[in-house]
Amino acid sequence: MLCLSLTPLLVLVLGVSLGAGFPQEALTKGCRLSKYRIIVPEKQKAVDRMRQEFFFSLSLVLCPQKNNPKCNTRLFYRKWNAVDLPMSDRVVLVAAELNLTTAMLELPAGPSFAEVCRQPLEFFTQARKDVQGCVDPSHQPSGRLRHWLHKLQAAMRTDSPESTACLRATAILHVMQVLDNLRCAALQDKC
Repeated sequence: MLCLSLTPLLVLVLGVSLGAGFPQEALTKGCRLSKYRIIVPEKQKAVDRMRQEFFFSLSLVLCPQKNNPKCNTRLFYRKWNAVDLPMSDRVVLVAAELNLTTAMLELPAGPSFAEVCRQPLEFFTQARKDVQGCVDPSHQPSGRLRHWLHKLQAAMRTDSPESTACLRATAILHVMQVLDNLRCAALQDKC
């Protein structure tokens, strides 16, 4: 079920957690993070509109995370922010968040939400490709980031529709945070 569809995502997150990032002194030619220093307001509005539409359609009261004690709604609640991480870790964080976000947005949805989701999904997919050009396989994430990456991997090892719905709701709830972290990684020292 979802476990099979998330297998490539798990492999990618494992690869990122074992070593990815970009050295401060030299970004590769394929690294195009600078274009995310300022997120175009139109893109931000589309992402926020999608987020609001998703939660209004769920009527938050019926949200699966309320009734599922195993729902990892705290995945994005961390005692640290992207700015607290070394620059090389920020891109690892953003890569993992973008992988999760695109995977959740690619899940089947009703026609109205699929339409609202189309533009944000295109944006996040492009951002994910751009961030992949910034990876340095020799980088080892810091302890706190490594711990969060393990929590993310555990959350993605799901095989029930309830857990999938919970992870999707959590990811969509925090898409604005993913945008902020993308911008922070692009700004480097100026974040």
